Amino acid sequence: MSVFKKIFTSEKKETLDKGLEKSKTSFLNKLSKAVAGKSKVDDEVLDNLEEILVTSDVGVNTTLKIIERIEARVSRDKYLGTEELNTILREEIAGLLSETNSGEASEFTIPEGKKPYVIMVVGVNGVGKTTTIGKLAHQFKLQGLKVVLGAADTFRAAAIDQLQVWADRVDVPIIKQEMGSDPASVAFDTIQSAVTTDADVVIIDTAGRLHNKVNLMNELTKVKRVMQKVVDDAPHDVLLILDGSTGQNAFEQAKQFTAATEVSSLAVTKLDGTAKGGVVIGISDQFQIPVRYIGVGEGIEDLQVFNKYEFVDSFFK
Repeated sequence: MSVFKKIFTSEKKETLDKGLEKSKTSFLNKLSKAVAGKSKVDDEVLDNLEEILVTSDVGVNTTLKIIERIEARVSRDKYLGTEELNTILREEIAGLLSETNSGEASEFTIPEGKKPYVIMVVGVNGVGKTTTIGKLAHQFKLQGLKVVLGAADTFRAAAIDQLQVWADRVDVPIIKQEMGSDPASVAFDTIQSAVTTDADVVIIDTAGRLHNKVNLMNELTKVKRVMQKVVDDAPHDVLLILDGSTGQNAFEQAKQFTAATEVSSLAVTKLDGTAKGGVVIGISDQFQIPVRYIGVGEGIEDLQVFNKYEFVDSFFK
């Protein structure tokens, strides 16, 4: 795959390499033990590889797909040396990610012809939802876009306060009401304000309660319906934030939210503090929802547009 001959030299790539260091080191250490003393990829190596992928939080179903792809390569090429395994893994996993993540984007952009472009953000409390919204607003503003934030997580005073802190830090307007207000009312006011002020992007925070899926579903449906009174095809993106450091728990959260509402993209946060980076591969594959952003550090610049080639290059480097 010629794309891996490309030299990634950007500062963002260095941040990505650093952010995935724990995941990469853990994976490559396990892989080197699995192939120790072996010159070719055989059944034993594949069995060991299967275990490594599962324990790296890639997930069972996605792991089986990867193993099947490698088995097909072994069968076709007759002989594959273990020194080639890393390269083959990179190619096959990039191929798998290509089925969901089509582009090679590296910039924060929005589609043309949608103004304001409305992003509704969902996810449980504690996954980095508010922080991701703040960083996203910062990146869009750097692109010269006018951004408005909406504090529609009205069930926690802390959520409104945290979003206000980010709005002040990034210097973008925020629409909010008192704690306990109707989230749909906040969403309506936010989009109306964005239309009035000719804003380009609206990012609306929503409550992250999973204890009652029916309530969550009803609430998000109502928020969407009220948005559409102002912008008829809003929201244009329902962005689910997942904490990568929780591994398999992130799968469960994705399952709950995709059942409650129509999620169109994912952001996986906190990848820098964990060896569970493989979760990005598994979630993207299992839910067939594109990973749009990844968080690889605490700095305001450390939210990145997900590029499957750069990610795989950093993970298996």
